[in-house]
This record gives sequence, C-alpha cells and structure tokens, in this order.
Amino acid sequence: MSMKNHPTVKWFNENSDKKSTEIKITDVDYKTLKNMAVSAGADDCGIAYIDSAALEDEKNEILSIYPETKAVISIVIKLNRENVQCVSRSVSDHEFLQGFDSANSVARKLTASLKTFGIHPLSPSAGFPMDVSKWPGKMWAISHKTIAVAAGMGRLGHNRLLIHPDFGNFIVLGTLLIDRPVTQYDTALDYNPCIKCGLCISVCPVGAIAADGGFSFVNCMVHNYRDRMGGFSDWVENIVKSKDVKTYRSRVKDTETVSMWQSLSYGICNKSSYCMAVCPAGRENIGLYLTDKKGYMARVVKPLQENNETIFVLPESDALDYVTRKYSHKKVKEVGSGIRPASVEGFLDSLPLVFQKGGSKGLNATYHFTFTGNENIKCTVDIHDMKLSVKKDHSGQSDISIIADSHTWLKFLAKEKNLILALLTLKIKIKGSPMLMKKFAKCFPL
Repeated sequence: MSMKNHPTVKWFNENSDKKSTEIKITDVDYKTLKNMAVSAGADDCGIAYIDSAALEDEKNEILSIYPETKAVISIVIKLNRENVQCVSRSVSDHEFLQGFDSANSVARKLTASLKTFGIHPLSPSAGFPMDVSKWPGKMWAISHKTIAVAAGMGRLGHNRLLIHPDFGNFIVLGTLLIDRPVTQYDTALDYNPCIKCGLCISVCPVGAIAADGGFSFVNCMVHNYRDRMGGFSDWVENIVKSKDVKTYRSRVKDTETVSMWQSLSYGICNKSSYCMAVCPAGRENIGLYLTDKKGYMARVVKPLQENNETIFVLPESDALDYVTRKYSHKKVKEVGSGIRPASVEGFLDSLPLVFQKGGSKGLNATYHFTFTGNENIKCTVDIHDMKLSVKKDHSGQSDISIIADSHTWLKFLAKEKNLILALLTLKIKIKGSPMLMKKFAKCFPL
C-alpha cells in the first residue's frame, strides 16, 4: 500500500482544509486560562510572557526544550502546613511526595484541557525525573522558582524558597510552556513576603543559611538530600569499598541502609526541610506567629531544634563545626558529597556552591589556573576576607599558579590520581607555596 492510500493519510487529506479553519490562532484569554488552571486543581497560577525581562536569563534554555514557547504558566499547589511542620520527617516527606504528584497531575489535566482549544503545552516534571546526564550541573529542565517569580507567584525568601503572598513557602511548583500568547500577563510582586524573622537561620542543623544572606548549597545538599544524587553515589561507593558485611556495617548504619531503601521504593525523602517548616510568612500563616511568638517557638521551632537525629556533613566543613557547636545532642556523621565535576568548566562553576567560608578564614590569596589538554581554560580564583571570586582568564598578581592537564586534574579531584605522582610526571605544575594548595583544598571539601 502506498502512503497516499493509507487510511490515516487519506483521512487527513480529506479533512485538512476543514481542520485548518476550525481553530483560529489568536491570543489566549487571560481569565479563561486562569480559570482553567484552577478547574484543573491549581491553588493559584501566574502567567508570564516568554520575552519578559524577568525571564531573560532563562529564555534560551526554555526555548531549547520547547522552541514554540510564547508564554509560561506557573502552577502553585498548597501543602498541608501541619504535615511539613511535624517533627516526624516521614509525615513531612509524605506531604512533599503528595504535593509533587498533585502538581504533575494538575499540569496533565490542564494540558488536556488546553489541547481542546488548539493550544499545545509542554509540561516538564514538577520535581524528578531530571536530566541526570548533566549531573553535577544544572539537571532541571525548567527553573520553576524563577518562572514563579516572573509570574507574580511570590519572591525568594531568606531560606531560598519561593514564598507565596498567601500560602507562604508551604507550596510546590509546576510549570507549563504554551505555544500561544496570552491577552494579559502577571508581573512580579512589588514586595517580598519574607519577613526576615530569622527562624530559618535558627533551625538549620548545618548552618547553611547565614544571617548576612549567604547560603551554602553543598552543606544543605549533603544533609537534607542525603538519599539523593550525590548521597546515593557516596552510599554505593561505601558498598564497593567494603570487603565484607562487617566492613559495610562499620561504614553504614542499618538505619541509613533502610532510609535509602525507603527513598528508592516509595519516593525521595528529605533529612530536614526545617527552613520551610518554621517559616511564618504568608497571610495564612503570619497570625500564628505574630499573635503568640513564644508559643510558636515552643510548638514549631524547638521540637525541630531538639530533634535527636543524625546530621550528615562533609569532613572539615563549616557544617561540621556548626553542628558540633550548636547541636551537641545531635549525632554527626562525616560523609562524601558524591560530587565529581565532569569537566573543568563544571569544576569552576561548582566552586561558589561548595565554598566553605570558615575554611577560608585567614586565607588571602589569588590563584591563577591554566588548564591544558582536553579543555584549554585560564581562570583566576580570588579568596580574600572569607569571600570567593571566580573570573575568566588571568587577572591581578597571582600568589600561586597552577598549570594542569585537564584530564589529570579531574582525576585528581575524583581521588583517582595521586597529586605527588601528577607533579612528578609534570601533569600538574605549581609555581608558588604548596601550602596555598592545601589551604585551597580546605575551602572546597568534596
């Protein structure tokens, strides 16, 4: 049978003229779209134009996965506050898992409704799965928080979570990309719902949230996301390193093994999320805090601070120092992050994420790196007054210069190459005090 005689092809040719006139390509009505989102189960939604200034840094990435995008819809799903605040993390995790399921379900229902109007949406996952081939780089297809901010659904709080003006940070987010413009768009909030109460700072078990606005991504990830990504890789390596069951049990407690099983079987679980639990921002939450701050502290904050739990930290990290000083009653376990940069560019991008301010105390130095081989990159890393700066090319007067074959450097970071051997074979050359290299390593434990 030739293609033109195929039943499906014949049907299309016979009906294509009629089909093409059924749907007029016009702007989607703003109120209709909002109502459709609510009917699909969204607790709130915002709409932003793909060319809005707020999405300037995200536009190319959005278009790379869906070139037809004309507008983005931010979907907000409320979480049950009491579940998230519960001292039992299993109760909290159950709420998160249900929230992500709801966000994906709403996106799917809204997609089906929009298609009846000739609109073709793309709906990336509200959480996982992600493009893990990009680990440890940016794996998520869509930055839901950035889109939510652009669509007026909230602003990022001191805890780095999106805070909705009504629901606070007790939400999960989803996103739809649509191929049609909309008659009206939402704009970013003109104020931040975060009230800067500092409760997220006081309750973080690893000190990842700083009073000065700083945030330690790696210290947060190593503990809270212990059962995910890097933590899972570290767990697998502990298995491989163990010569027998006894050795494995000395490395990994039974509770950790079972915790990993639970995350693999039922859904990814968190170790903390306390910064979300204690946040009183949002019109639905603020009264509970302002009318009885003492009671709020006793009921919500103190139980999490006093929770007898294991805190996972990197060796010689700021987190280790913090939990030892502030939470002496909590158990501490030193673990690896599982982060191994796949490229020199990835290594440089990771430096701000893994930088340990405390580890840099007393260090004031400029490092010039020259990478050769598979990647030819020059860069400058400045560490002064416990602050980090990473710049392209060489700038300023260096205190130490490192010339390294890029492949060898990555193997060294992965602890698969010995530094002394690399120096002897001239795969890595150092001009300056070797002590500065030791101090550099202390700032970036992996």
